[in-house]
Amino acid sequence: MPARAVRRNRPAAQLRGGRQIVSIGGAAAFEGYYKNPGAAAERVKGDDFWTGDLAYRDADGFFYFAGRASDWLRVDSENFSAAPLERILLRVSGILSAPVFAVPDPATGDQVMCAVELDAGAVFDPEVFGQTLAEQPDMGDKWWPRFVRVTDHVPLTGSNKIDKAPLRAAAWSTDDPVYIRVGRTHEYVLLDDEARARIERDFAEQGRSALLPAPLTSA
Repeated sequence: MPARAVRRNRPAAQLRGGRQIVSIGGAAAFEGYYKNPGAAAERVKGDDFWTGDLAYRDADGFFYFAGRASDWLRVDSENFSAAPLERILLRVSGILSAPVFAVPDPATGDQVMCAVELDAGAVFDPEVFGQTLAEQPDMGDKWWPRFVRVTDHVPLTGSNKIDKAPLRAAAWSTDDPVYIRVGRTHEYVLLDDEARARIERDFAEQGRSALLPAPLTSA
């Protein structure tokens, strides 16, 4: 079945993360989602099947998988996919896995957050992390993670894929160590109680407290 990458009405400048792959004429072969007609409607556009997968092509004509449409982030009016950033994060020494996901911004749109699982015996070094990102020529200005969660194990689905839903829900409200970027520098520092309180005040001032993650409960 022929397929193509479709822009879907987004300006080219906003498509650094990829375009959605469409199976041309493939709608007839799609049987739908069980008890989820809304999700099925998102996939079928006329005779075509919209896969939900994103891809992009480099200057040499090679295609790359850019994640799922649900992995879109919007930071300061720029839309991008998590997958290219995840590949960059894996260049940092000692990082085994680094899922990227959106968390709410106190003013508008999203902030970038990642969870990192380390190689056996590795220790997270925020200085090395920030410096390595700063050295990457393909690192987008808006791609820098605002928060970095260091975890022993990233959550997985029953099919052994990374499950970002609990990561998004918890955001920075976790017992795991979380580092926060200092302004627009490449410096990261541990998120302490004072910084958490400041984040809550920022959301409250913008009337967006409802978007805050649930607070940690005492054991």
